[in-house]
Amino acid sequence: MKKVILLSVFISQVIFFILMPVWLGLTNHLHPLVVGIVWFVISFLTLFIVCWVFNERVHLSQGVLNGLIFFYSFGLLILLFFRPNGTNYGAVNIMPFKTILLYLFGNADFLIAFYNLGANIGLFIPFGVYYGFIKKKASIKQLLFITICLISIIEGLQFASKRGSFDIDDLLLNTVGVCLGYFLLPLFRRVLLIK
Repeated sequence: MKKVILLSVFISQVIFFILMPVWLGLTNHLHPLVVGIVWFVISFLTLFIVCWVFNERVHLSQGVLNGLIFFYSFGLLILLFFRPNGTNYGAVNIMPFKTILLYLFGNADFLIAFYNLGANIGLFIPFGVYYGFIKKKASIKQLLFITICLISIIEGLQFASKRGSFDIDDLLLNTVGVCLGYFLLPLFRRVLLIK
């Protein structure tokens, strides 16, 4: 197991540092903490993939899992509410797919479009996985209800505090990310064992 962890640490750090100019470019539009979150995500995904390839299991206690999701959530909230100065927020979009189509076919910078679409899905996958691990009888209906309520509250707070916009597309993409995590749970169970 030690060799697998060392290999995953080496691979993840090489990937992270090779792509450092990309991560630093994101700090023009987001809180500098984005670099730390990207590092965490790359490190975790690399560990997961390497363990899966070598058929290794990672044992975590429920307390460690809760701590990881707490700090991850805290970092995500900082990204959502603390943005660089000079950016105009406070818009409302209640037309589904308007922002998504703008990023896909509009004149948006590729990095910003990729990050916004990818991050709005990818950064919420851990919550679906977490839900599946902590709920004995996980229900997709309950997960959808909780997700839509919580993300609507976050979107509303971003709008009210002028720290972001209320965008129905963010709600849709975040919900897709949480559900994707929930449906990928059997894959994560092959690597993660929660005690």
